Amino acid sequence: MAGAMARIPVIRRSSDDILEFPGSAVSLADMVLGFIEQVEVSPENITSGSDEDEENSFSVEENKAFWEEQDQLLQATLCKSSGIETKIRQATKEALRDINSSAAEYCVCSKPVFGGCRSCLRNELCNRLIDFGYNCVICKSKWRSSTSTPAGEHTYLEVLDTSSKRGEIRVVIELNFRAEFEMARASENYNRLISWLPEVFVGKAERLRALIKILCCAAKKCMKEKKMHLGPWRKHKYMQAKWFGTFERSTPGSLPVRFANGPPKPKASMLTFDLLEAMPGLHCTAVEVV
Repeated sequence: MAGAMARIPVIRRSSDDILEFPGSAVSLADMVLGFIEQVEVSPENITSGSDEDEENSFSVEENKAFWEEQDQLLQATLCKSSGIETKIRQATKEALRDINSSAAEYCVCSKPVFGGCRSCLRNELCNRLIDFGYNCVICKSKWRSSTSTPAGEHTYLEVLDTSSKRGEIRVVIELNFRAEFEMARASENYNRLISWLPEVFVGKAERLRALIKILCCAAKKCMKEKKMHLGPWRKHKYMQAKWFGTFERSTPGSLPVRFANGPPKPKASMLTFDLLEAMPGLHCTAVEVV
C-alpha cells in the first residue's frame, strides 16, 4: 500500500563477521536468527562486554583465588610445630640418616630388595626411635568397602606421647607422604600445591587431619576443572581411613598390642568355651581318660 507507513530499515550482517571471545571465534550468523532490527540504543544501556565474558572472567579470578588460598592454608599448616613434634621430627631425621649411611643391610625379607624395602625400613626406624626412648609403634589400618569407599589397608608409624597434661598425643610418621596425594593427570595448580609437601611427614594427628582436608578439597577442584571423575580412593573419606580408621598397633617382630577404636571382638575357642554354662540343659557323661 502506497500510503502505508514505511518500514524500519533493517540491516543484515554477513556471516563473515566474527566476534572474538576468549579461546574461541563465534560467527554472528550462528548467534542471530533472521534479521536484526536497527533500533536506537541509549548510551547508558551500552555495555562493554557480554555476559559470557563476565562469567569467564569471574571464573578465572575465582579459580586463582581458590588456589592462592589453598597454598596459604597448606604452608601455614606445615609451618606450625609443637615442641614434641620438633623433637620427634629431629629424631626421625637422625635415624634415617644413620640408616642410609650404615653399611649394614636392614632388609631382612626372604627375598631382600636392593636398597631395602619400605616395610623393613619402617621396622628399622621404629626400633631406632624406641632406642631413642620414644614409645613408637607400627600401625596398620584396615577398612571395609562401602557404597562410596572401596576396601583398603595402610601401614605407618606412630609415636605416643603421654607426658602431656592433655592426655595421650598421637604423632604420625608417614614415610611416603607426598606420594599419597600425587595424581598422574593433575593440573599445574595442584602439582604446585603438592610440591610443598615433605616426603616424610612427622606431625600430630590434628595437623594431619587439617592437611588431608586441604589436599582432598584441592584434588576435587582439580578434577572438576579438568572435567574428570575423581576416583573414590582420592576422596576425603578414603584418605581419612588410612590414618584415622580402625587400626592395630604392634612393634617390629611382635603381635599386635591392641586395636584402636575399641578392643577386638573375642573369639570363641573349645579351649575356653564353657559348654555347660552356655547350655545348662546339656547332659554330659563322664569319660575316663586312660
